[in-house]
Amino acid sequence: MKKLSIGDLKSNESYQAQRPAFRKAIIEHKANRRVRLGPDITLHFEDYMTMRYQVQELMRVENITGTDEIHEELEVYNPLIPDGKNLKVTLMIEYPDEDERRVQLSRLVGIENMIAIKINDCDPVYPIANEDLPRSTGEKTSAVHFLRFEFSDSAIKAAKANARWSILCEHENYPHQCASVPESIRESLVRDFD
Repeated sequence: MKKLSIGDLKSNESYQAQRPAFRKAIIEHKANRRVRLGPDITLHFEDYMTMRYQVQELMRVENITGTDEIHEELEVYNPLIPDGKNLKVTLMIEYPDEDERRVQLSRLVGIENMIAIKINDCDPVYPIANEDLPRSTGEKTSAVHFLRFEFSDSAIKAAKANARWSILCEHENYPHQCASVPESIRESLVRDFD
């Protein structure tokens, strides 16, 4: 999949003028790249479009205009774009109440390593988690994790042949699954394998 370059980004002024249309398009795009896993976890599958939006918003909010600064942001965000044999995911653990969140994050240590994606009869794929920096300690986990799922050629072939997908969490304190990923989401994610 294509990575972001400076030429893919609009100036802050140009982006601001087109922002309403851009936001509408990205909201529709993200709807087919989000999977709820139980009541409190959401998997956000990242790609070129989601990262382009992130960088444009960051540039706008922080008024980043210099080439060196933009290159620095691209170095941070480009690794979150799939490489053709993997899926990149932002895992968000969502407890709105701060006290409950603190308790649950202490109960969910290691959860980032216990999420699996299963395509048809292929072996489940577990993530490589938080390659940028550790996000869990022995006492608690973070509410946000970055995951990379690497797929075999046979799993990719099955995915492209419209195979059934499921996503599960095997953590003892959060045993949930999405037994059947909706077709619209599967179709969007399969494009990441090109």
